[in-house]
Amino acid sequence: MKHVRVVIEGRVQGVWFRGWLAQQAGERALCGWVRNRSDGTVEAVLSGPAATVEAMVAACHVGPPAARVSRLSVEAAEPPAGSGFHPRPTC
Repeated sequence: MKHVRVVIEGRVQGVWFRGWLAQQAGERALCGWVRNRSDGTVEAVLSGPAATVEAMVAACHVGPPAARVSRLSVEAAEPPAGSGFHPRPTC
């Protein structure tokens, strides 16, 4: 199992990035959460089989059609509490 925290920068708010990420992670049966941040970035914790997490991170480099990702940072994270993948409120 792999657990990562990603922060996505660029044109990622107002383009359905959070909803897209939640949908994609759910389809991949990942656990974790996603939220918009007040600084204009999107943050997520992704947890699951290493290959699946890595594929989701790769997909985040592109995102939904209207998004323009300029930077994506990835770091190790603690496993998320609970199960499933959920959107969180903006912080």
